[in-house]
Amino acid sequence: MSISMYQVSVPVFVRALTNLRSILEKGAAHAEARKFKPEVLLNDRLAPDMHPLTRQVQIATDQIKGCAARLAGVEVPKYEDNEVTFEDLYARIDKTVAFIKSLKPEQIDGSENKDISLPTPRGPMEFKGQPYLLFFVLPNVYFHCTTTYSILRHNGVELGKMDFIGKP
Repeated sequence: MSISMYQVSVPVFVRALTNLRSILEKGAAHAEARKFKPEVLLNDRLAPDMHPLTRQVQIATDQIKGCAARLAGVEVPKYEDNEVTFEDLYARIDKTVAFIKSLKPEQIDGSENKDISLPTPRGPMEFKGQPYLLFFVLPNVYFHCTTTYSILRHNGVELGKMDFIGKP
């Protein structure tokens, strides 16, 4: 039995973003319960040369909306990257989930060999659809979601593996 490109992308992305939102909610609750400014968490990073938490969420959502749009052959939604609060990040996640849920399986299925050109500051990266999804986007999404989790966990937010993986 084969798995469709849609099934390997949209439901996986929705789950990752749903879990990411829940992790962020626990971070916000942690800051509130301990009476410190949420910006402490939102601006924290694991290492000086890494992006802060807010940027990690922005990149995860950018990867997801970009991938889904490219595979479906529709325009990639543009976001301003101006989120500064947990509520802003929830809204960005919710907007991304709504966008990818608006795509139909028939728009994405069959995109395994589609030519994908990803613009970067160093020039375009060229992919076929399936390797783009499996070997570029999914690892990037998990990296940035994991980094968000790790920043929060490092700051004492009570999170466990199931918060990252989500409910079955």
